[in-house]
Amino acid sequence: MSDIFTGLIGELGTVDEVQRTEDGARLRVRGALARELREGDSVAVNGVCLTTTSVNGGAFSADVMAETLRRSSLSELAAGDAVNLELPLRASDRLGGHVVQGHVDGLGTVRDVRDEGFARLVRIDAPADLLRYVVEKGSIAVDGISLTVAELHEDGFTVSLVPETLERTNLGAAAPGAKVNLEADVLAKYVERLVVR
Repeated sequence: MSDIFTGLIGELGTVDEVQRTEDGARLRVRGALARELREGDSVAVNGVCLTTTSVNGGAFSADVMAETLRRSSLSELAAGDAVNLELPLRASDRLGGHVVQGHVDGLGTVRDVRDEGFARLVRIDAPADLLRYVVEKGSIAVDGISLTVAELHEDGFTVSLVPETLERTNLGAAAPGAKVNLEADVLAKYVERLVVR
């Protein structure tokens, strides 16, 4: 069974090291959540479900295959970058966000960022094949963060970030041109599969 995440970020971690090879990359990420991990456990890094290869000294390592690098913004990570970390949902946990699988559907690009009262509006351009699953006031995961779509546009969508999200995630530092991992609501994809034959 695939791991399930909620899109509620547990911690903002820091990339210690990125080792690139022709076959992929190995990330070393530092964060307090590493204390809860063992080798072989799953962890979401910027919304991408990875398997830990080692855990040591408040950090964990994970291999990222070439396919994942092609489909996600993990290919752009460098030492010192802040990353959103989340552990998989346990049976005893509350589902406070929405069902997130850690399977990136596509890359978005931050088009515009502007403050509105205490919130910050982030407009994101998204691929057309992903936008068909996005609805206004529906859920979407951006870099692993469960967010509500505030506005839907022809070429993307806008999300509104509260101060807690700005402080606890890397979207607080998002600037125009930044690449973000997008995961549409899995329920929309299943509904389409059942209806369209």
